[in-house]
Amino acid sequence: MTWHVWHVSPFITSIFFILGVFTLYEVLYDWLKSFFNLKKFKIDEDHLNSVFGIFYMLIFIFSMQASLSGRDISWQFMNFQIIALVFCAYFLDIRVPLRYFIPIVLVYMTINGSFGYWESWCHAWTVIITYNTFNRIHRIQNEKHQFIDYLIAGIVSGILLWAFVALKFDLSFMTALEEWSYMMIFEILLYSYVNMILRDSKLKLRLVEFANHDALTKISNYAAYDSEMKYVFGTSRHNKLHLSMMMFDIDHFKRVNDTYGHLAGDKVLQQVADVVSTVIDENDPSVKFYRTGGEEFNIVFPGYDLDSTKTIVQEIFSAVNHMPVNYNGTKIAISISVGVSEIAEDDLHPNDLYGRVDENLYQSKNNGRMQITAI
Repeated sequence: MTWHVWHVSPFITSIFFILGVFTLYEVLYDWLKSFFNLKKFKIDEDHLNSVFGIFYMLIFIFSMQASLSGRDISWQFMNFQIIALVFCAYFLDIRVPLRYFIPIVLVYMTINGSFGYWESWCHAWTVIITYNTFNRIHRIQNEKHQFIDYLIAGIVSGILLWAFVALKFDLSFMTALEEWSYMMIFEILLYSYVNMILRDSKLKLRLVEFANHDALTKISNYAAYDSEMKYVFGTSRHNKLHLSMMMFDIDHFKRVNDTYGHLAGDKVLQQVADVVSTVIDENDPSVKFYRTGGEEFNIVFPGYDLDSTKTIVQEIFSAVNHMPVNYNGTKIAISISVGVSEIAEDDLHPNDLYGRVDENLYQSKNNGRMQITAI
């Protein structure tokens, strides 16, 4: 909006706009993701981002324009609408095919009553080209020149868009220049704010990944197990769903370290984790794999009773026990001992199941190792 209408500095209104539109989108989008995850719906987050982003911005654009439809100041919201389009095209990276874009533009022109103006048609095609330009720049952006490319696209498209608006509404050169300047302020602030948020989000994701993954084997660690198991156990118990767990450790692992060195022990752990991960991925990726101790690993089977785990447990057992680890030309033979159990009606805490699986593991070790105890 302009100083003349609201008597508020466009710089201040631009800040509130950018903060408001992006923050509200993020809040609603995060709520949607949480809702679908809570309901156990499998969703493609990129698809959800695209669909929700389009609806969010269409509601935003059409609601603003409808309030000024048919009035000679209907151009007053154009900067906000352009920023909404840039937000979808560049920052949300939403592709809108031409066959969808044209009906949207036609509906917009109907609401705005602008079918009879050639300037409106030129403006509409410029909007379509602008959207696709920002979208393409985002996809092929050069890391070193991404802001420059973004800025050039904003400058050129802004000049064209405001030129057609100025012609249609007979705006003075200074008014059009003023509005174009405000648009550039909006775009620069949007770029700065969104990139700041994204950098913060990426840092948080890296920290979470670091905190929940074992650096050596690259699989989830005990912290991830403890957090995820509380949720899985609670959900399984509340909804009376099956849940099983397998625990195994590498037999005589201390002897491997003492005989061949700790680097050899690290190689054994890495190879075991790789083989087990492969077996799980080939059978059921919903099964969760964790390194919970030095040579101790846990596998959680959501939705599995004890009998249902047999195939995967046996495949893991056979794959690891027949897997020599090659270290500096020496083949190191390894074996594992396994304990398996399922959730019981009187289990009140994840540790109740964990303790029973642990007991089965040690029974396997006490009975001579390299065997499975499943009770």
